[in-house]
Amino acid sequence: MTETFNWLFGQYADYSMLFIGLELIAVIFGVASVLLARKLSVLVFPVGLVSTAIFVYLLWKWQLFGDMFINAYYTAMGLYGWFNWSKNKHKGQDSSNETSLQDEISIEHISANDIPVMALLSIATVGFVALVYYFRPVINNNFSFDGVVLGLHLFTWVDYTDMLTTALFLIAMWLMASRKIEHWLLWIVADAISVPLYFYKGFTFTALQYVVFTLIAIWAYYEWQRRYRIQFNAAYA
Repeated sequence: MTETFNWLFGQYADYSMLFIGLELIAVIFGVASVLLARKLSVLVFPVGLVSTAIFVYLLWKWQLFGDMFINAYYTAMGLYGWFNWSKNKHKGQDSSNETSLQDEISIEHISANDIPVMALLSIATVGFVALVYYFRPVINNNFSFDGVVLGLHLFTWVDYTDMLTTALFLIAMWLMASRKIEHWLLWIVADAISVPLYFYKGFTFTALQYVVFTLIAIWAYYEWQRRYRIQFNAAYA
């Protein structure tokens, strides 16, 4: 039992209470934002911004610059999504399927026009993250090339996995801000991969957050499908 506890939380022994507290706050706000996204509440974005802003700071302090830039992207997309969701509301049936109307976010499926953007995001993301990891020895050497060795042979399986999950996350975030149902499928895959990845990196609370994210994303996907059917039926009634 003690060995398991040390394996899960031993890395926090060297952390200040401030960092531990900030990570917990970021996790709580992150989970809350996903729950709000499931309910199609525009509050998903201001709540999510608290989480991503904290992670930007923490990841900068931990010198995980790739992850830091990803969360900076989430912050920017959160602002875009907040604006986009706010202007795309319609009157629809409430979640209890009663006849009363309330403001709801209009949701859509992926279209052919989305494919080029998704492809561009994938290529740009993989290229950017690969560049960050390639020059990681320089970054960790206080941005100095003195005595630094560079090369693809220094890449680990964690780096390649990060490239994959980062591409999935960035596409999912863009689709979410654009109100596309399929973004949940990408979250499910990327969240599930991130669970062992963050355990390996030593961020237990964040890994547990991704366990919750995976379960909520599965639930939310079916919820958005149900709401889309209601929206579609109301439009053609």
